[in-house]
Amino acid sequence: MVDGFGLLGIMTNRENRIFYINDIDIKGKALFIRVDLNVPYDENQNITDDTRIRGILPTVNYALDEGAKIILASHMGRPKGEAVPQLSLAPVARRLSRLLKKEVVAAPDCVGPEVREIVRDMKDGDIVLLENLRYHPEEEMNDEDFGRELGGLCDIYVNDAFAVAHRAHASVVAVTHFVDVCVAGFLMKNELLYFHRAMEDPARPLVAIIGGAKVSSKISAVENLLETADKLIIGGAMANTFLKAIYYDIGAKSLVEEELVEKARSIMRKARRRGVKFYIPVDCVVADRFDKKAETKITTVQEVPEDWMIVDIGPATSFLYSEALSNAKTIIWNGPMGAFEIDAFSRGTYQMVQAVASTYSMTIVGGGDTDVALHRAGESSRISYISTGGGAFLKLMEGARLPGIVALEECHRRVQEKEEPL
Repeated sequence: MVDGFGLLGIMTNRENRIFYINDIDIKGKALFIRVDLNVPYDENQNITDDTRIRGILPTVNYALDEGAKIILASHMGRPKGEAVPQLSLAPVARRLSRLLKKEVVAAPDCVGPEVREIVRDMKDGDIVLLENLRYHPEEEMNDEDFGRELGGLCDIYVNDAFAVAHRAHASVVAVTHFVDVCVAGFLMKNELLYFHRAMEDPARPLVAIIGGAKVSSKISAVENLLETADKLIIGGAMANTFLKAIYYDIGAKSLVEEELVEKARSIMRKARRRGVKFYIPVDCVVADRFDKKAETKITTVQEVPEDWMIVDIGPATSFLYSEALSNAKTIIWNGPMGAFEIDAFSRGTYQMVQAVASTYSMTIVGGGDTDVALHRAGESSRISYISTGGGAFLKLMEGARLPGIVALEECHRRVQEKEEPL
């Protein structure tokens, strides 16, 4: 049995904790393992990046070594409750077979009599990958009956899909009501442990970097980080709203959320009161339009041309931010510094990648765009941990409780209540 550890109030005592797959006997048991295999396909359904598939291998290999029957379940894309052939998980089953050097059976559905028969005929060490959970609208509705069907396939439920732990879907929440034993896999364990180290017991200074397009999507994370971070660095288009809050003219075409300007001003005041060093750009890359053929130039934030837009942080800002990171002991980063999908607007993000990778701190990076930048820069191996879940990672940064973790807690609590004597 494992002892609980503090994680933003999620796992703090005997009643509120979760077990992991290596804490229980799984030999000969049927395991329903919720994973995230939502990998990118090209137009011919060829997998273009199998990082998420490789991420589940430690849990799957452990279950194989222990002699369990393995039922894998995932979503793929957004089929909106319909069986869209282009979003089938069959190509993933083939890739898994190659990586594991073992046959992975691709089931024709995730529920129904044919699936139940396939599972019933499984032997120890067999692996079945269920078809796309989101072919059924009940999955995203967190439908109890759909959860009952999924739960009826197994003896033990394993959540190893941190990337969807913030979604109250049937394969994440409802299913746990119909399985006696619910645990987390190794990928989930790593996500929670690293985040705990960064946010609850960090080596200081703790520097948080928040980028991306909109303040509105990350305002809660910024506010929560003011309670824990020593330095807070803002980049991306969301920095425009903070610049507007201190009365800079940022150009008519720059993305700004006018309704949040006063909120941004309030956050900066709060940072000053709390002694948090708050960094916003001092110069920027501007463009006459949002296009890869746009004309660009570098200006200070005081001199943005009227009809231009801010698209990236400038070199002076990159240097300032690098200096702010120089004495960091812990860094947590979510969101790019500019519109890095266009080459001319990408330099600030890549310079931040280099700065973060060059530190001697524990570095945790989350968010799809930020992950892509790391891989493109070839620096992913120099990062302590790259989170697999953008939305779930952001929710933890907000201090929120994740439905998937709460469901595991409650399942564990039910088990303990049954075991305790009256």
